[in-house]
Amino acid sequence: MRILDKYILSRFLFNLFSSFAIMMLIFIFQSIWLFIDDLAGRGLDMIIIGKFFFYKMPELTEKVLPLTVLLASILTFGNFAEHYEFAAMKASGISLQRSMLSIIIFVIFLGFGTFYFANSVIPASEQKIFYLRRNIAKLKPAIAITEGVFSDFETADMNIKVDNKYGENDNFLENVIIHQKTPTNINYRVIKAKKGELKSSDKSNIIQLVLNDGNLYENVEGTKSEVRKYPFAQADFETYTMNIDLSEFNNVDLEEEKDLRTEKMKNISRLTKDIDSINQDNIRRVTSFSKITSERMGAFVPLPKMDTAKTKARQFKDVSPDIAFDALKDSIVNLFPDWQQVQLMNSAKNATTNVLTSIKGKKKEMNKRYEFHRRHILSLHKKFALAFSCIILFFVGAPLGAIIRKGGLGLPMVIAIILFLVYYFLGVFAENYSKKGNIHPLLGAWLSTLVMLPLGVILTKRATADKGLMSFGRVIDFFKGLLPKKKEKNTVS
Repeated sequence: MRILDKYILSRFLFNLFSSFAIMMLIFIFQSIWLFIDDLAGRGLDMIIIGKFFFYKMPELTEKVLPLTVLLASILTFGNFAEHYEFAAMKASGISLQRSMLSIIIFVIFLGFGTFYFANSVIPASEQKIFYLRRNIAKLKPAIAITEGVFSDFETADMNIKVDNKYGENDNFLENVIIHQKTPTNINYRVIKAKKGELKSSDKSNIIQLVLNDGNLYENVEGTKSEVRKYPFAQADFETYTMNIDLSEFNNVDLEEEKDLRTEKMKNISRLTKDIDSINQDNIRRVTSFSKITSERMGAFVPLPKMDTAKTKARQFKDVSPDIAFDALKDSIVNLFPDWQQVQLMNSAKNATTNVLTSIKGKKKEMNKRYEFHRRHILSLHKKFALAFSCIILFFVGAPLGAIIRKGGLGLPMVIAIILFLVYYFLGVFAENYSKKGNIHPLLGAWLSTLVMLPLGVILTKRATADKGLMSFGRVIDFFKGLLPKKKEKNTVS
């Protein structure tokens, strides 16, 4: 049995590593295709590009490893069944579960290794990508500027166009045109210079843009007559220096998403701590806003307790409380003159509108914070779900390979891709729904794995009992039972 266990395990490991290499190569080429617009034409050397894809490999492992385990298990046990090696094992009294024992032990250890990988290596790689992007912006700030077109910096409210970049780090510019905009997206200043230089430092978050031999045009605000007479102001300069925050140059899309998913850069202990702190901060913010709103509107102010036995309300003693309140309200309004009543109602309407506007703004802010909290919970449970998915997908692929009895990269590859697409898209949809709060993040992280769990149990039972993937005879009998039976006519001889 030790020889047989070694043989089965060696075949599985061969298929596992070869499938992993092929799948990883395919996903890397897919990443190159996605990021080609962001990486090409930026003046980056091959070492920086190679580092970027090397740091992206751990993130791709989240997708590649479950598919690899599924494909390797189908290939291994499909080859055994196709070459009648399973038949020889069963003739010798070795069951399917016993033949899978060595691989089961390996897959369990692989699950623990995957958990460590997801908890330690992937967060470290995400941090490396972040610092790589920041260092690129520091050492090569001109990477955010494309020659011949206007490069938009929305947070800086400016557009920059250059005809040519040169120098070791492309920090020297020719024929620079800068459009500076107001918050309402209106150009109010145009700067043109023949030469320019970008100066940056590793220790500073500020970039200096030094322009030489240029002109500055700026709109002049004033009365209509003044605007007609002096539409703009013009100034010539030999040297003009602009200080720009380095974060504006960090908006280089070297990742598919513009927003940095900070939860991916954290391990379980940090995620657990941040989940609690974010939740407490959200509760504090909502409580504070509710208190401020209540005090502003005068609502929910505690009233002093009154002795109802001593209170005399003769005019309302035979009237219901609702009618008494309406009458009291009308009587208060009627205490004021007509013109003050209009002011009073308008004031109440404006106050209510302001409160509703602040509530809507606060709702948008809190929705973002709630989504940030849900992302942390989702990232925490995905680390555990990834480890269990490798084990569960093995119990899907191994009995499936024994049932279909086909090896090679033909039918097993097709079946593995179909099952993986079901698993992957279920995970994507559940993740998106959980981020928006439609389902709990716990379910969003585990849904695809939980769907594959009963499939693995069913396939293992069918493979152990030597049953096929589907009994077509039972399916035909089921549909025959749904059809109405014809009544037999008695013939009289």
